[in-house]
Amino acid sequence: MNGLNAALLVNLVGFTVGIALYGLLAAMVIRHRGRSGDLGVNTLLLLTAGLGLLWNVGELLVLVVRDFGSTSGLPFIAAAAYSALGFLPSVVVNSVGGGTKKINWLAYAAYLLSSFAAILHFWAAFSGAATPSDFALRTLTFGSLVMVVVLLIFRPKETLERKSIWAAALLIFAVSSLHLSSKSAENSWVVELFAHQSSLPLALAILYQNYRFAFADLFLKRSISLMLIALVAFGLYVFVAAPLLRYHETHDRNDVQAVSLIITLWIVTALVYPAVHKFAAWFVDSLILKRPDYAELQKTIAASIERAESADELLNIVGGKLSEVLTADSFYYQEAEVRAGGTAGDLVSLPRDGARIYIPTSESPAFEINLQGFYGGRRLLSEETAMLEAVALIASRQIDAMRVTHERCDREFREQEFSKLATEAQLAALRSQINPHFLFNALTTIGYLIQTSPDKAFQTLLQLTKLLRGVLNSSTEFCTVAAEMKLIESYLDIERARFEERLDVTVDIPNDVRELPIPSLILQPLVENSIKHGISENRNGGEVKISAALVHEADSDFLELTVIDSGAGAGATPSGSSTGVGLQNVRERLASHYGKRAVLSVEKASKSGTRASIRLPIGSVTRN
Repeated sequence: MNGLNAALLVNLVGFTVGIALYGLLAAMVIRHRGRSGDLGVNTLLLLTAGLGLLWNVGELLVLVVRDFGSTSGLPFIAAAAYSALGFLPSVVVNSVGGGTKKINWLAYAAYLLSSFAAILHFWAAFSGAATPSDFALRTLTFGSLVMVVVLLIFRPKETLERKSIWAAALLIFAVSSLHLSSKSAENSWVVELFAHQSSLPLALAILYQNYRFAFADLFLKRSISLMLIALVAFGLYVFVAAPLLRYHETHDRNDVQAVSLIITLWIVTALVYPAVHKFAAWFVDSLILKRPDYAELQKTIAASIERAESADELLNIVGGKLSEVLTADSFYYQEAEVRAGGTAGDLVSLPRDGARIYIPTSESPAFEINLQGFYGGRRLLSEETAMLEAVALIASRQIDAMRVTHERCDREFREQEFSKLATEAQLAALRSQINPHFLFNALTTIGYLIQTSPDKAFQTLLQLTKLLRGVLNSSTEFCTVAAEMKLIESYLDIERARFEERLDVTVDIPNDVRELPIPSLILQPLVENSIKHGISENRNGGEVKISAALVHEADSDFLELTVIDSGAGAGATPSGSSTGVGLQNVRERLASHYGKRAVLSVEKASKSGTRASIRLPIGSVTRN
């Protein structure tokens, strides 16, 4: 096959493929037409399809009719075809404008230029001059170059990617027009391919400019697949079939072998198509539409919503991620009724230019996320719908888990509140035991003093009044060591009035422990117990030592409060445990506040008497 025949073959195949592509685009525009007044889908794309069909059908007719030796009507067919080709750059300029007022005038100027070129083509056909008009093609070449420069000037904020797309398409058309204005036959099939198929880059630029998602999945993948499979078929014929058939002509002619060769190449083309279509789908998704990895997106959303603390926060995260990935203008969510039954396929509905995703929670309320205003009239594919269904299930499981967690926390909180109230009631009951017990002993002392020393009885009564005011006015369960000692000092003043010189008290409380918190009236029962059992039962009286110290043990700090008396030690049993209402009260209060970390011990002193001590953990209060 010589170069001229290859160029002719490229033109025939190219125009046939062009008719198929533009016919496919026209069918899809009509079938998937947008809302009323949507100029993008109803006008520009339909205009592009019509112009492309007119160009390819006209040029194919010219080649076929000329091959049969007829020239009747060819100039008018050629004028119509080249006029259609001349309007495609104007449509590109119109799509670049996107409806903005700044460059509407440029679109009008482009349509006027294309109309002027069409008039020149038809004038040449009417006047019998060469068609297409050489001047019209050169005018379109110059006009396309001017359009590129003007668009670059008036759209400085346009992304480099978008600039490259439409600028390359217009420049290809400019070169094509310049070549077509030449009257000489071109022997290079490569030049013929770019010259006569320059309409395809223009159509792809229009789709990519403003309608990337309207027909990208439906048209671009099929069109690229068709062009690639046509290229494969052309390559098989040029590089396999033609050489073998030429070699076969030197032997005895056998039509069966020639036909079988062609059929074999058809079969090879059919087998190659799935891989070609897979590559076209990857090319459109990854390089043109830049779709994300949906499996990875699901993992990202799942990880993000795990940190959400409420259903509102979770739905905002999911809606924001989906609207960003699917190029939606906005989203909102609302409560919905829980649906009975249903399948995963019922979770996503697709209104025009949007999507509704139902979040099927197990309990009311369920939710619905609405995505609105998909960019470029985007249509969702089955894999995107499957992704939305998977995300809906992930979100519903997380909301259900969140609700269970919140319910568990609420229940635990209520249980803790009940336990706290029960503990406080118990502590109040234990504390109420202290006041009557202490009051009974104090009144006994006053009664004794009334008989022996009325003046001291009066002073002691005043001390008791002061002491009781301090005890009864204390509304908190804790106080400082200093406050506790102040109360004990008032109690000791009353007891000194009773025992006089028979009671000797020593207090050793370092300054560094005086501000530490301890349970109110936790030390007073120990002092009272020492006086009752160690001093009152001894004719000669005795001594009571009160001390406090910090103890470090097992990586923990403790406050140890100690009361030692020099009496007979009646407050302790041989086993080391203590008896009596007061000490049992102290033990139960310590258990309520500190659990097992606080210890009350009552034991025989080293010489005589009783040693009672309380060990409290510092900075730790727990509830059983």
